[in-house]
Amino acid sequence: MRIAVLMLTATALAGCVVGPDYRKPILAMPAMWSGQKSSKPVKPPQLSKWWQRLRDPQLNALVDEAVAGNLDVATAKAKIREARASYRQSAGTLFPSADGSGSATRNKDSSSTSGGTASDAYSQYQAGFDASWELDLFGANRRKVEAARYGLDASEEELRSTLLTLIGDVASYYAEARGYQARIGLARRAAASQMQTAALTRSMAQAGMSTAADVAKAIGQASSTEADVPTLEAGYAEAVHRLSVLTGRPPAALTERLKRVAPIPTPRLPIPTGIPADILLSRPDVRMAERQYAQYTAKIGQAEAARYPSVSLTGDIDTTAFKVGDLGKNSTIGWSFGPTLSVPVFNGGQLKAAVEVARAQRDQYFIAYRSSVLTALEDVENALVSLRQERIRNSKLASSAKSYGDAARIARTLYKSGETSLLDVLDTERSLYSAEDDLLQSRIAIATDYIALNKALGGGWDGTIETAKPEIVDVKTGPRLASEPMTQ
Repeated sequence: MRIAVLMLTATALAGCVVGPDYRKPILAMPAMWSGQKSSKPVKPPQLSKWWQRLRDPQLNALVDEAVAGNLDVATAKAKIREARASYRQSAGTLFPSADGSGSATRNKDSSSTSGGTASDAYSQYQAGFDASWELDLFGANRRKVEAARYGLDASEEELRSTLLTLIGDVASYYAEARGYQARIGLARRAAASQMQTAALTRSMAQAGMSTAADVAKAIGQASSTEADVPTLEAGYAEAVHRLSVLTGRPPAALTERLKRVAPIPTPRLPIPTGIPADILLSRPDVRMAERQYAQYTAKIGQAEAARYPSVSLTGDIDTTAFKVGDLGKNSTIGWSFGPTLSVPVFNGGQLKAAVEVARAQRDQYFIAYRSSVLTALEDVENALVSLRQERIRNSKLASSAKSYGDAARIARTLYKSGETSLLDVLDTERSLYSAEDDLLQSRIAIATDYIALNKALGGGWDGTIETAKPEIVDVKTGPRLASEPMTQ
């Protein structure tokens, strides 16, 4: 009866936990973005597979390949497997544990006293079964399981964050690579046009209408423009190499595949941005920070529970016999069962200090959560401003390039008829090349700003990711002969 009463009391207390319960914090958010004309919420943006709105099949294929082959993604998937195993390991502490044992010994006793006689040798066999169960009166194990569950959630959000960064990097480097191709083509066309001007100047010099100095100036400007090509080629190669590594390949793997020139990706504009609160629901780094804050809140209860008494129920049964066949019948059988109470009496303040450590860690993760929200807002604001201003700049640059193009054509015509100087022609050609190159760089900037905005809003991969399959599949992990060869 006493044992039954004790078990009922322990079961009732098993629903008790200590430490703070986690509550998701509510943070004050701005009502609108800067530059937004109305505070009325607009339709939330469609962030799913945003890169497809760049309308480039090659980019879409590279994103798929990067998701499948990137090493950072593989690391994040391994962390999820680790977190799942840790969660199962923690959950196992809520259940009883049992162990079986057995032994066989050969014994002989001899007397060391005067006149003693030695006994005959005999065999002794023993089998036993032990079981224990910690009742978790104050929720230490349940808080541990709770923390592990939040840790699993955080690892899944870390994978989403890795994918978000990866896809953004792939799209950015792809836009840069196509931009370098366009700029290389422009530099070569401009150099060829300037060489034509140099050839015309040479012909006019032969006719006495120009000087050798003019010829040298024209050739020098064409050579200066040609000198930009190697620098641009190096930038293009670096972008392609980075793309290859991001997809899990050697640096030169994509060189042949991307050799054919393609346009700079152009996003569909305008882009809806949704309300600020959308960030909290979609940005994986914010969600990961919130889950880590929850995890360390649960760890406070785990540390607090260590300051309270703990009760375990233990029991064992064993049997001993002189023959194996007698273990179940003609044997000595013994058993024991009962609770074990452990009360922390004096530990030099270690347990209290452990709680203070857990609270300080919780505070750090709460601050990190708030910081991630502010960073998310800042990222969106910066991307919106950059994209908005770059579109204005692009319009002005397009107008500038058109005007310089007209000026260059007129200057060449006047130069052929002897109505203007070579200096005017060279100046307009140089200005035209600079304006057209700035226009190309602006188009690249619009694409990268669009990519940055989608990253800031939390857009990323929403497809299925297989996380259960390990990178290394072990074989022959069971018992085997030690004589098998081993690879050093």
